[in-house]
Amino acid sequence: MKESTKELSLELAIQFVYQRLMDYTMMTKMRLTSSVVLSSIIGYLFAGGSFSFQIVWFIIAGFLVTASANSINQILEKDLDRLMNRTKNRPLPTGRLSVPESTLFAGLTGVAGLTLLYVLFSPLAGMLGALSLFSYAFIYTPLKRLTPFAVFVGAIPGALPPLIGWAAVSGELTIVAWTLFFIQFVWQMPHFWAIAWVADEDYKKAGFNLLPTTEGKGISTAIMILIYNVFLLLISILPIILFNLNLFFIIPIVICNIFFVKQAIDLYKKPEDALAKKLMFGSFGYLPVVMLLLYFSSIL
Repeated sequence: MKESTKELSLELAIQFVYQRLMDYTMMTKMRLTSSVVLSSIIGYLFAGGSFSFQIVWFIIAGFLVTASANSINQILEKDLDRLMNRTKNRPLPTGRLSVPESTLFAGLTGVAGLTLLYVLFSPLAGMLGALSLFSYAFIYTPLKRLTPFAVFVGAIPGALPPLIGWAAVSGELTIVAWTLFFIQFVWQMPHFWAIAWVADEDYKKAGFNLLPTTEGKGISTAIMILIYNVFLLLISILPIILFNLNLFFIIPIVICNIFFVKQAIDLYKKPEDALAKKLMFGSFGYLPVVMLLLYFSSIL
């Protein structure tokens, strides 16, 4: 009897620990965090960083800062998350984690990540990391319920990772670094708007209105997406032309952009959720592929 009780207690303890780990992983928004860290790695390598043990510390620092920002976002929106199907099962709305637990987690990860960036890399990298965390968590997050302009505000912390990576290596920012920032900034408009289109009904339950026109899901929004996609095509080849990088890489970058623009044209012709979802998934693949191509154009 005692043995079976001990086994049951051990099993429950393991389940508890596992569930806690899964909940804290959900707080970090792992897929979003991975995307952010990847774009910061591109900036790190672009600036001359190498695949040494130092980059491991940089990845850890970037992960911690991003995890903190995402956790604060969920703390501030816990009551709104209960209203939306896509977020109602998160740890805070369901009560699996408490606000004090989540706040402690956000504080520890934020302080640890920013300290690593500041001490191990450069003060500028630490300050940019702090700017990214603060602007995403405390400006963009509350602004989402007030104005569609929040998308432009959120695009700033969303575009800072390449600058953070660059600053971590060089301790300064050059025109090349700012060009990478600008590409990532512009990309976020069609990316955010495609997500907002697909999740529009859910967003409305929480009072979010992130589409760029009063029409909402319709031709005018599709036109805005198309305009930014065409603009993105033009600026994504600028680094190669301006900084004498390998011209061969213009071809695959243009092909990626044509594919992305084609998705926007399809949405304009037929403004439906299914095509908006295709464009959304296309945006997920577009940024890492183009950024990697730009990086390879600088070293080959």
